[in-house]
Amino acid sequence: MRLRRLWLTDFRNHEHDELELPPGLTAVTGANGAGKTALLEAIGFLSTLSSFRGATGDVLVRSGASSAVVRGEVERDGRELLIECEISGGRTVAQLNRQRGARRRDLLDALRVSVFTPDDLVLVKGGPGERRRFLDDAMVQLRPRDDALRLELERVLRQRNTLLKQAAGRLSDEIGLTLDVWDQKLVDVGVQIEARRAEISGALVPLVTEAYSRLAGAPVTVEVTHRPSWSGSASLAEALGGARAEDVKRRLSTVGPHRDDVDLVLSDLPARTQASQGEQRSLAVALRLGVHRLVTDRVGVSPVLLLDDVFSELDAGHSRALIELLPEGQALLSTAGELPEGIEPQCRLSLAGGKILP
Repeated sequence: MRLRRLWLTDFRNHEHDELELPPGLTAVTGANGAGKTALLEAIGFLSTLSSFRGATGDVLVRSGASSAVVRGEVERDGRELLIECEISGGRTVAQLNRQRGARRRDLLDALRVSVFTPDDLVLVKGGPGERRRFLDDAMVQLRPRDDALRLELERVLRQRNTLLKQAAGRLSDEIGLTLDVWDQKLVDVGVQIEARRAEISGALVPLVTEAYSRLAGAPVTVEVTHRPSWSGSASLAEALGGARAEDVKRRLSTVGPHRDDVDLVLSDLPARTQASQGEQRSLAVALRLGVHRLVTDRVGVSPVLLLDDVFSELDAGHSRALIELLPEGQALLSTAGELPEGIEPQCRLSLAGGKILP
């Protein structure tokens, strides 16, 4: 898998840019605000129809412009694929090979990316939602059609919570019967999602352990354990039944996949509370490397690596270790400073003011 060409029009601070990308490592350099992260963000957008910085669509359109367009020419399995995304009025219309209405799962199958950013520290230090999203993103990377499961979960929870608000704290017979319907729908989709999360967590353990140990320069035990919110009950259906009175009282769904967490343990100690910030950062990098390896092994293609200024948060020793760990394949690395020692890019891009310099 390789992104051969990229076109940007009015995306962030890029008024118009066009570039060809080599199959190996491209270093993107420039001062802060030059548009380095935006360039990587655009590539990620082609794959997921979302910003890895969490930005909404209207923020991605250059100030003064009415819309933004990102186009990418992808080479995969000997075929050329053209992905086009137009962002206007907060909405995005995507095309794959000139066919409008491309879904996110279609684009994920055409172009996979692995994103590393300094913000990845939240995978370890942040709340459960960050770790759930991490596992669900991995799930969809492995099987793009599972994006439908994620969307179905969102729909069911939205409808169930609307019903709980309408109940206004009272469990009538009518509300109870309708809750039975939505509980079954939540069980149907929830059991599938939680099974995938548990399987991915288990598969990541040896991969994350190996990556972390190499970053640390010594063997370290790492545990990655999916913890369902209903683990004290025999089943999700039983847990929903037991929580019904509380759900009606609080007017929201207190049990389900949206309440799960992932336990991260380093050397038998919880990483979120007991690990140093350096250890937490290394674990976050190892988690990303683990998913990249898992996707590569199972799908048979190596996702495009996007490394956004990650070396700025690592010391020289960990930077050298990460360089040695970088998998083969296409990658883009952005930095506002000097390139770490040992990095030998196939191509260098210098940016200033949202323009690629000659």
